[in-house]
Parts: sequence; structure tokens; C-alpha cells
Amino acid sequence: MIQFPKKTGFFKSSNIELTLEWGALFHGCFVVELIFDSRKLIFTKDKVEIDDVKKDSSDFRILLKAFMPLKVNRFEVNNGAIFYADNISKPKYTHINNTSIKSSHMSKNVSDQLVETLVEAGIKRIYAVTGDSLNYVNEAVHRNGKIKWIHVRNEETAAFASGAEAQLNGLACCAGSSGPGHVHLINGLYDAHRSSASVLAIASTIPTKEFGTGYFQETNIFKLFDDCSCYNQMATTTEQFPRMLQAALQNAVHKKGVAVLGLPGDITNLPAAVAETTTTIFRNKPVIRPSNDELLQLADLLNSNQKITVFCGLGAADAHQEIIQLACVLKSPIAYSYKAKMAIQYDNPYEVGLTGLLGIPSAYQSMHECDLLLLLGTDFPYTPFMPVQNKIVQIDIKPENLGRRAKLDLGLCGDIKETLAVLLTLLNEKEDTTFLNRQLEFHKKVEQNLLYYVNDRGESNAIHPEYVASVINELADRDAIFTVDTGMCCVWAARYIDGTGERKMLGSFNHGSMANAMPQAIGAAFARPDQQIIAFCGDGGLSMMLGDLMTIVQYNLPVKIVLFNNRSLGMVKLEMEVSGIPDIETDMLNPDFAKLAEAMGMYGITINDPTDVRSTLEKAFHQDGPALITIQTDPNALAMPPEIEFDQMKGFAFYMGKMMLSGRADEVLKIIKSNYKHLGEVV
Repeated sequence: MIQFPKKTGFFKSSNIELTLEWGALFHGCFVVELIFDSRKLIFTKDKVEIDDVKKDSSDFRILLKAFMPLKVNRFEVNNGAIFYADNISKPKYTHINNTSIKSSHMSKNVSDQLVETLVEAGIKRIYAVTGDSLNYVNEAVHRNGKIKWIHVRNEETAAFASGAEAQLNGLACCAGSSGPGHVHLINGLYDAHRSSASVLAIASTIPTKEFGTGYFQETNIFKLFDDCSCYNQMATTTEQFPRMLQAALQNAVHKKGVAVLGLPGDITNLPAAVAETTTTIFRNKPVIRPSNDELLQLADLLNSNQKITVFCGLGAADAHQEIIQLACVLKSPIAYSYKAKMAIQYDNPYEVGLTGLLGIPSAYQSMHECDLLLLLGTDFPYTPFMPVQNKIVQIDIKPENLGRRAKLDLGLCGDIKETLAVLLTLLNEKEDTTFLNRQLEFHKKVEQNLLYYVNDRGESNAIHPEYVASVINELADRDAIFTVDTGMCCVWAARYIDGTGERKMLGSFNHGSMANAMPQAIGAAFARPDQQIIAFCGDGGLSMMLGDLMTIVQYNLPVKIVLFNNRSLGMVKLEMEVSGIPDIETDMLNPDFAKLAEAMGMYGITINDPTDVRSTLEKAFHQDGPALITIQTDPNALAMPPEIEFDQMKGFAFYMGKMMLSGRADEVLKIIKSNYKHLGEVV
């Protein structure tokens, strides 16, 4: 509040002097502007600057600007009028004859406070579509200069991209404007949350005074986001905002999930309130392992059972060395989930592959033939692939995961690396390698079978996708980052892309969304600009989010999109086939994707002949900017799960019979021709 004396003198239009007495609370940027005629004097605490201004008025005004909380004890003009200011917070005006004096605390607004906090938390960018309730945030981003606004075409892309960046770099941010803007975030946020990605989602909303009135674009963010977040709150006052922002970030980081913060548009331009609590993000790394008694109990189980298989999930990714040592001591094969493949497969003489719907028989067999199955850092969701006769022990950092996928004999809470470091000192090394050798031999046979369709490349416009994936595996950098669409191309990546210890693979592995690979590639390209980014896209998935190819072009991201164009919803088609249902409404009428890419300003090319695959991919991968490589793959290629159930065999046989009876014998012959190595498994 500005306090003016009762009597003030008349300000003469010459020989004006200004004296400032700085208060003890001064910090930040304090500026006084004195405008007189055509000259502007700018006083700061450290210097005086003079700028020319075009002003015909003989008036002058004193303008106080403050960008941080401050206290000014007094300021004085040479005629003796003294003005006192205390905790300036709102503009105050007074007129003294023909002189206008304006004093204001032009502090940072809530949007500035948001951006500064994000910068301090290490967030480099906000993926969003600007508009209405987000406009002040957008302005603050550009005013700050230390964080980027990434203009995507669809907020779903923003959520997928931020989820990918969070999985690679630890923390990321996306935003959606009122109503439809933040509703578009939901699918990508579901995927991020189920992928344990630490994402802050800003859901800006309608003005606070309109809440509960059925206002234009009104939504209930609590109902919308509760199921895909670990924190979901709405800041309706400036005092709430900094505390809620810190809580949202803290929850996202430590619960490894999505934190949603609702932010009404009218709040974003209000002066920021000083936080009453800390705004710092604490990134703790506690040592968590089972108790000594629990470890002794586990060691006793492992020492007393001869045939042991280790199954690793993503939670074991940082314990590669300890897992190899464990397998060496126990003489155990190591299987893994899809999400863990890049971290566990490499330099691993005990690996028997991955299991699950996209897995291979050797992993499945090793898990079912063992006496004891040790689950490390996995929340593997497919209970039909879990054994039921064996003893099972599970160790996971999240105790709520224990026992929800299988019947356990022992469930322990702990970080895998820390737990194994102590456990290894309690184990007796086994000598009998019979079980291990049998599983490793079977794994070699399975790998040989996987090469059938690598060696048989297919034919024109029906290139075997297995061959394509194997070539990409050979051409890709050792530290390449792969993003894979849900569907058939996800199968090819699972089986033919090898881990190196440096490669990463991202997909919608738990949520199972289509159209994830290209948006995730955007986030990966921003997060890791010095690494090669390769997206395995299906034609069905890419068609859903085509607009954001322009985002890739706009930012010249060197993403290489490999489009497996089988002209169908391949995975859905396979699901229908094994259920005995003729494939209905699975065909895709596609555009010329190469021409589409060129029209958008991206390098585009189509591969029709298998003999051109290697040379064309090599050329495309060496393009400086983005590239879209369309490969006309075999629409009849099948991907068999590691274990075929009788009902699936019966269903496939019924499917083939129905096609024959309905006059589609030519298609039956194409399926047989494309999958001659598989048919013995299903008919």
C-alpha cells in the first residue's frame, strides 16, 4: 500500500531529482522510470540509463516495477514531497496537479511462477496446443527463455511425447487447454501412468467464477483424470498454486506416475503469491531391501531347490550385473518381459528370451519346467503364461504388486539391485547344469526357427516383416531408441531387435494403445537429440495421428519412421482368425504415404521389393532430417504366441474352413504360402 502525505508540493517540470531509500527486503529487479518530455531515465539499484521516448506531454510519472517481493521504505522528489511504500502489491494512482504518479508491484504472475518452478525441476519443454486458458502460460514460457513450448497438432501426441521423454530422462510436462484440449490428453496420460512415467499434466480450465454452471467447455477434471494419475488437484487461488505445483511434481517423481494440476485460465495472469512452504523438488534415493530375516528365508528357498528360473521385468533393469551373477550361482536360465528386453538380453549367456503374447517358446518352457520361479521387478500382466504348479517368489519395489499375477510362496519388497547385492552373499553355488543346459539348447532351436522368415524375404508387395525388422536391427546404432506401435510391428520388434545395453525401446506395453510410436518418437527425439530414433509404425496406428508428422517437420526432428504397411489391422485380423471369426472390417484403404510425407516436407520413399530393403533403409537412415519409409509387407504374416492353446488351434481351423466355404479359397492359399512354417503349430 502506498501512503501519501496530506500536503504535496507542485512538481516543476525542470531540475527533477529522485532519491530512493532501499528496504531491507529488497531483492530481484527493482526499476524506477521517470518520464519527462522526450527523455526517459531508468533508475535501478545499480545504474541509471537514459532512453529517448516519443512523448509530447510535459507531465512526468514515476513508475515502480518489481519482479520479486520487496519493501521500499521511501522515495523522494526534490521539492520535498516524500512518499512511503510498504509491501507494494497492487497499482495505486494519485494525481498532483498536472503530474501523474503511478506506483505498482508488477511482480511475476502465476504463469511466470509455474514456468520458473518447471525450470528449477529440470523440465526442458511443455508439449501442448496453445489457446484461451493457456495463453498466459505460453507467453510466460517465451518470456522466461529457459524452457520451450512444443506446438503439437493434437494433445494426445503431447501426452505420448511427454511420457516418452519422462521414461528416458525422468520428468516431463504436457498441457491441455479448457475442455476438449485437456480431454485429448487422456489416452496418452493413461499410457504414461501405466508405464510409470513421471509426467506433470497441466489441465487448464474455465474461469473460476463459472465453475458448476455448465459453462462453455466446462469439465470435471477430478472425474476425468482420477483413474490415470497419482495426483489430481485444482488450484483455485494464487496461494494454493505454488504448494499444489510442488506436491504434483513430488508425487510424479516419487510415485512414478502422472500428476494432474488443474489451472483455471483466470488464475494464470494474477500476481503470484509467495509460497508458504517449500517449492523444491526432493529426489530421494532410499536404499530399500527386505529385512535380514526375509533374505535368509529367500536364500534357504533358493539353496534348497535345484531347477530355478529367473524372470526379470523393467524393475530389474539397473541390476544387470547382479542378475548375471545370480544366474551363474544358481545355474538358472533368465527370461524377461518385453519391457525389460533391452536391459537384460545383452551380454547374457543365460538368456532364454521373452514370454507373453509376443514371446517365444523357450522362455515359456523354462518358466514352466523349473521347480522355483524367481520374479524380479516385474508386474507381468498375463497370468495365462504364469506356471501354477511351481514355487514362485516375487521381489518388487512396489509391495502392492506382490501376488496379483501369480500364487506366491514368498513376496518381498525391495530394490532389485540392492536386494541381490546382499542375497548373493547368502547363496551356495550350484554345480548341476542339466536344467540350464536343456533350456539354453531349446532357446537356440527357437532362434533358428525365427530365422526362417529372415532368410525367406517374401516377394513384391508382400515383404516378410520379420526380414525388415532383422535388417533394421543390423543397421541401427548401438544406442538407438526404438518406439513401437501396438500391433504386428510390435511383434517384429520384440523378436528381432536385440538389446545392446545402450538401446531403449518404448511402446504402449501396458495400456496397449494404437498410434503411440510416432508421438513417442517426438518425445524421444527432444529428450535424446544425439541418439538415433526409429519408430516402428503400423499403417492403422499412423493413420490415426497423421497430423503430427507436421510437428516432426516443423522442428526438423531426425526421426526415422518405418511404416509396416500391411494394408490391414493385422493384430485384430489375427485375433479374429484364432477365434474362428472371418476377418471383418480389418482392411485399410491407405494413401500413398511417401507422397504424403513429401507434401509435408519430409523425405518419403516406398519399398515394394524385398531386394531393395537394405539399400533403401540405409539411405533413409542417413538422411539429416526426418524420413518416412513405407514398406509394403505381407498382410498374411502370422505371429504365433509361445504356447498355442487347443481352442486357438480349433478356432484357426474353423476360420480357414469358413473362408473356403465362403469362396475365399485364394486367400487361404496366400495364408498357407505366407506362413508355411507356422501352420504345423495351429492346424
